[in-house]
Amino acid sequence: MNNQSKHFGNANKEGLDHRGWIVGHFMEQDDVRHSNEVEIKWGAHPAGDKRASWVDEEYRTTVLLLIQGKFHINLDSESYVLENEGDYVMWGQGVSHSWRAELDSTVITVRWPSIS
Repeated sequence: MNNQSKHFGNANKEGLDHRGWIVGHFMEQDDVRHSNEVEIKWGAHPAGDKRASWVDEEYRTTVLLLIQGKFHINLDSESYVLENEGDYVMWGQGVSHSWRAELDSTVITVRWPSIS
């Protein structure tokens, strides 16, 4: 096992270089966090933070899990409010989305596959 097959870190700090994403195809090829199969994001959003525009052409499946706060997610013609620790929403390929943080919120997003 080489040094690149292990990693210890802090998602809040390390995610700054990739808009919160800590696992995915965008990590260095020899880094254990490099993956073409999955992406993981640590999202720390202050109240009022929102996605600037809708994501219309989504080619991945996504699950967004609330750690703390109150988070509003819009999926096509439906909206959901995540407000209890552990609330989550999942959507598949082709579903447009947008979001906003109602309160200071922390969420984990996992999507697959990891594509550029």
